[in-house]
Amino acid sequence: MGKIGIYGSSFDPITNVHLWTASTVAHRCRLDKVIFLPCSNKRPDKTMHISDEHRWNMILLAIAGNGKFVADDYEMKQAGWEIATYLTLQHFKAAYPEDEVNFIMGADLLLDIGEGKWKKSEELIAENKFIVMARDGINMLSAISRSPILRNADDGQTFHLIDKGLAMEISSSYIRDELRRGGEPRYLVPESCYSYIREHRLYQ
Repeated sequence: MGKIGIYGSSFDPITNVHLWTASTVAHRCRLDKVIFLPCSNKRPDKTMHISDEHRWNMILLAIAGNGKFVADDYEMKQAGWEIATYLTLQHFKAAYPEDEVNFIMGADLLLDIGEGKWKKSEELIAENKFIVMARDGINMLSAISRSPILRNADDGQTFHLIDKGLAMEISSSYIRDELRRGGEPRYLVPESCYSYIREHRLYQ
């Protein structure tokens, strides 16, 4: 039985922090595989700044050479109204029936789920396992204890909380802003992705 982490994000663009985070989580949680899952530009709650094709190409460039990292375009292929993390995890649990599937997310998303803001929040928490990364200013244990949705599913195995060393603030939006304003975020993204961004004149 293997252990898999599903790492969903806009990856707009993918950054060195995404890669470092995935590598650190894989090491600390003994994951055999991390699946990079870019969200679709058809989602009504998301605004992408480049096409799915460009985001996908840069993910492939970024993870090349790491045997534990793979990319999956499952959500990119779904109709916008059908996309829900609950359904996505059902898909991956069916695809990897012999493995333990974990959803990797930041503590800010844990708060949203705990407040019932995600589709099928209660079923999502009750039926799945989560690796939760610290975010500055968020007390994860307090967030779980305050939410009936979260605390009633906290059996000691549902949440793997990583509260040290992952709260880095360099974001995709910061990199987009730098590119838009003529800044130089070269070493915040993989070199292959930086060259791709320049070649295709993205985020300008």
